[in-house]
Formats: sequence, C-alpha cells, structure tokens
Amino acid sequence: MITSKQNQKFKYWMRLKQKKYRDEYKRFLIYGEHQIEKAKELNLIDEIIREDIDISKDLMKDLQQTETSFSVIAVSEFPKLNVKTNKVLILDDVQDPKNVGALIRSAAAFGFLEVYASFKTADYYNEKTIRAAKGSLFDVALKRGNITDYIKTLKLDGYKIYGADAHEKNSVSVDHEKIALVLGNEGRGLNDKTKALCNSFVNIKTENVESLNVSIAGSILMYLWSVKW
Repeated sequence: MITSKQNQKFKYWMRLKQKKYRDEYKRFLIYGEHQIEKAKELNLIDEIIREDIDISKDLMKDLQQTETSFSVIAVSEFPKLNVKTNKVLILDDVQDPKNVGALIRSAAAFGFLEVYASFKTADYYNEKTIRAAKGSLFDVALKRGNITDYIKTLKLDGYKIYGADAHEKNSVSVDHEKIALVLGNEGRGLNDKTKALCNSFVNIKTENVESLNVSIAGSILMYLWSVKW
C-alpha cells in the first residue's frame, strides 16, 4: 500500500488532475464504480486504486477532485470511439465543463455521435465534465481541434452547418440528411468566423427570458433533430 507522497506512482496519479498531463499521457482519472465499469467494458482501464488497499486514506483524499469522496478511482485511457455519423455536435468555446458534460450526455442520447470541440472549449476529461456526462463520455467520438478547418471539411463532405443563435432568423431544413449543430460560448455566443461558415441558424422561441443555458438549448435542439423537427 502506498503511504508516501514521494511515491512515483502517486505523483503520476496526481499529475493526471491537470489537463496538460492528461493530454500528454492520454490518460485521466475516473471516480466511482459506475464510471469504472463503463471504462472496463471498453478495456480502457490501466489500473484501479482502492483506498486502504492500494493507497492510504490520506493520500486518497489528495486524489479527490470534488466534495464527494470516492473510495475507488481508476486510471483510464482516453476513449477511442471512432464513428461515422450524419449528426455532429460542434462546441465553439463552451467554457463551463458542466455544460460540456451535459451536452455530451444529450449528444449520446439523441444520436449526435461525434462531438468536436474548439481548443478553448472546456476539457472533456475535467472531473466536472465527466460527472455531468454520466458515463456518456464513452458513447460518442470526442475530438478537438480548429473548428474553422473542421467545418470546412464537413461542408465539403455534404454536411449542412447550423449555428445556434438566439438573435438570428430560424431556418431549418428537416429533410437534409447530414447536419452539424454548432453551439457557442455561454457569454458571447458563436465566434464571427464560425457564424460566417454556417449555412443557416436555429434558435428556440422563449417567453420571459431572452435565451436558455447552452446545455439546455443544445439538448432541446438535438432532441428536435432526433425526431425530425
């Protein structure tokens, strides 16, 4: 059992709490039996860390990232799902990891099986993202990069690009087979470069409030597409 903070394995686990090391090692920490079982099914688990068996109680506290304490933690590889889907979700600088996690969950539920995030979008493997995704992190293909280039590639492949914007005219063609839904930053919405690449815009009519939280709006829009609007 590991009891020292100077232990090299413990130091490695602690580094995985930081995005730069998660990206370097292509590994992240997952907490609790449900999440771990999901990763096990996909053969992604490197090792399981059990309190009072593999590590002392005090050191396990150091590995926690939330107020909720877990007695079992695992080191998992990044999910490797690669799918071809006609419905894609694009996140244009969505910064709150809880929003990103909720959107991943909704994307899995409504058939948007590829999620593509800009470099400034919250990390997929942030603990808050993982908790909000409720296991759906393993059900969709997660990608990250330059979304301007990505949208251009999608358009060449026949996708129609819809930007979610509360201030633009709603224009939806329900008969188009290949679509990408783009959701913008919580404060400023879509970037100008992104908007310029959109074929059309979509929004949700509301009363008494100007707009909805991005995760709620995105979930509603994905649901509407799942039932052909």
